[in-house]
Amino acid sequence: MSVDPPPDLILDRLQSLGITLPPAPQPVAAYVPAVRSGSFLFVSGQIPFRDGELLARGPVPSEVDVDRATAAARQCALNGIAVAAAALEGRLDRVLRVIRVGVFVACDPGFEQQPQVANGASELLQQVFGEKGRHARAAVGAPSLPRGATVEVELLLEVE
Repeated sequence: MSVDPPPDLILDRLQSLGITLPPAPQPVAAYVPAVRSGSFLFVSGQIPFRDGELLARGPVPSEVDVDRATAAARQCALNGIAVAAAALEGRLDRVLRVIRVGVFVACDPGFEQQPQVANGASELLQQVFGEKGRHARAAVGAPSLPRGATVEVELLLEVE
């Protein structure tokens, strides 16, 4: 007799927030989406793809405003959650803690609002994972990112 696994509270939370988890994005170069080492899951940098399209391209603020870049960071984090779900066989309740988030923002010289843009990712992770979603973070400006993306987000998760 097989026993059904308990409900995944994280998937339930996503649903209650009205968030649909996208399919895990496939790598766009020579790397894997995630690597598990012991109790850590390293999720490769995610750019803001949704339905196969890049949501934001170019530097902040000359080509993309801060609000749009913040929304793009949120999409990057959502894509990272999808990669984690795929690596954890669909069981996001196996995430014990979001340890660190790295956010890279393509921006013009002199732009200093990388932390505001990064909040798009951080706030989503905290909404989805609750207290376990509070994390250390780096928010870094860059002259350009892969495929011209405005933002890229990587995750380090502790998992069971």
